[in-house]
Amino acid sequence: MSSLKSLAAEGKGKIAAILPDTTTSARYTEFDAPYLMKAASMAGIPSSDMIVQNAQGSDATQYADAQADITNGADVIILDGLDDGVGAKIESYAKSKGAVVIDYDRMTTGGSRQYYVSFNNVQVGTLIGNGLVSCVANWKVKNPNVIDMTGSPTDPNAAQFAQGYNAVLNPLFKAGTWKLAASPAGTWDPPTAATEFEQAYTAHPDANALLSPNDENAAPIITYLKSHGIKPDTFPVTGQDATLVGLQNIISGYQCGTVYKAINQEAQAAVAVAIYARASKTPPSSLLNGTNKDPKTGAEVPSVLLAPQWVTPSTISSTVIKDGAITVSQLCSGSYAADCTKYGISG
Repeated sequence: MSSLKSLAAEGKGKIAAILPDTTTSARYTEFDAPYLMKAASMAGIPSSDMIVQNAQGSDATQYADAQADITNGADVIILDGLDDGVGAKIESYAKSKGAVVIDYDRMTTGGSRQYYVSFNNVQVGTLIGNGLVSCVANWKVKNPNVIDMTGSPTDPNAAQFAQGYNAVLNPLFKAGTWKLAASPAGTWDPPTAATEFEQAYTAHPDANALLSPNDENAAPIITYLKSHGIKPDTFPVTGQDATLVGLQNIISGYQCGTVYKAINQEAQAAVAVAIYARASKTPPSSLLNGTNKDPKTGAEVPSVLLAPQWVTPSTISSTVIKDGAITVSQLCSGSYAADCTKYGISG
């Protein structure tokens, strides 16, 4: 980021990042907000020229924030839209005011953004699917009977995640090697996910594995499973985002893995693209490493697509902790100290 200081000095105007909520994933407050501010600071953007907000789950708030930011001098908007409706509305407004929009983490399908910064979402799903296959084998689950859950039906990322993991699982279901117990409607709201799972599990009490698309949805479900006497290392549950609760569930044997996305890299990439746009320059191909197709418009959007990683107890130290996303003291607090000792996690 420090190599962008001269370019940052050329540019004018503010950069505003608007995050969606604090409920669908802890990542937005734990990681994205501070990493975005840090990336801007490293590049020499004055703190007065970098705005990071959270819409707290409100379309009206997200749109109002974007309007206010542009009115107050933001030339670039880094947008993680709550849904396609408000995302497209913000992007249309920004375009009318001459502001550049970078879709961040999830694409606004049907939108008009200039750039997209995220992870390879189909690959994320593939890692989750392959992770569940490995966990079923490692935990010696006989006759896998899976509750297959998804994120919100209105989130294009959720569809791409599902594309990845269902490509792994569907052949197993079709061959009869595995059984599909249930496939609930999908949500990013953890309490709703818990209700969907409880209904599915009540209807299919012989289910013995869960494909969960993220850690936050998995957490209340794991609490429910514990209350029903499920023992560690017997009922594989997947996740995504490498949150503290997810990692603690992993080392204690109730979640078998999570997809780690180095959000510090994602934040830096978004701010780097924003700095080029702020200086009215096109980001180089060394930064924009691909394109992502908007399924509604067919547009191929210049993109930064980062690589995710599957994390299990044996790789937590070399990934999440090494990157500083979670500290050993956070992970190994209280009853989890013994689990950290078991896996040699220290520092």
